[in-house]
Amino acid sequence: MKKLLSISLALVLVVSCASAFAAQQVVIGATPSPHQEILEFIEADFEALGYELEIITFTEYPLPNPALANGELDANYFQHLPYLDSYNETVDDAEKLVAAIGVHYEPYGIYAGRVSSLEELPDGGIISVTNDPSNETRALLLLQEAGLISLPEGTDTSSSVTVLDIVDNPKNLDIREMDANVIPSTLEDVDLAVINGNFALDAGLSPARDAIFLEAADSEAGLIYTNYVVIRQDDVDSQWVADLRSIICSEKVYNYILENEAYAGAVIPAFAY
Repeated sequence: MKKLLSISLALVLVVSCASAFAAQQVVIGATPSPHQEILEFIEADFEALGYELEIITFTEYPLPNPALANGELDANYFQHLPYLDSYNETVDDAEKLVAAIGVHYEPYGIYAGRVSSLEELPDGGIISVTNDPSNETRALLLLQEAGLISLPEGTDTSSSVTVLDIVDNPKNLDIREMDANVIPSTLEDVDLAVINGNFALDAGLSPARDAIFLEAADSEAGLIYTNYVVIRQDDVDSQWVADLRSIICSEKVYNYILENEAYAGAVIPAFAY
């Protein structure tokens, strides 16, 4: 009887110890490239600190923030500050999210569709741009920088403009607003397209090689449009966030981003090392 009690007690202790040292699960939603790929790259190092990382893939921008706010995710990684600010303006204070870890910057680019250069763009040419407020402003600023349109004086990355705000359109361009994730598939039907860096990568395009006009990496956009790991306000001081930051903002990840041939010119670390 004593032997059975000893065995039972030992099993209880084993189960208790296993529970005490169980890895903390952290669920992060991310768009595929480069966000999900960077998370997969750091997964083993993060798990070595005692965490179990689950990555959930999203392909549509409107979904990850509500999923984070309602607790389906612990964090997401897909967006820049203007996009986050636009989201936070639409929700109650309790649902507002926080940018926690600045990871990388993706230059926005203009890509060839039915024409191969800006000079070939005909009068009435069609250009597809993203339709969410922060990214549409960014796309229109890029078209202005390329000399194709003019926006109201003083328009900058903090503005919120649409095609209706264009003040000068000398070629009478037909600028069509679309969901960011579908724009690469429109290239055969438009003359030019303005594409987010991550969706360009997903479509097999290299911003450095394929874009016919690209944001400068050292421009204001490089700072403003850094992509962040975003969390809920309650987790700002959480240990798992500090540990994730230490893993992501590391020399290993810095070198991975810079040395990855698929990212050449398309993904730039936002942290110094």
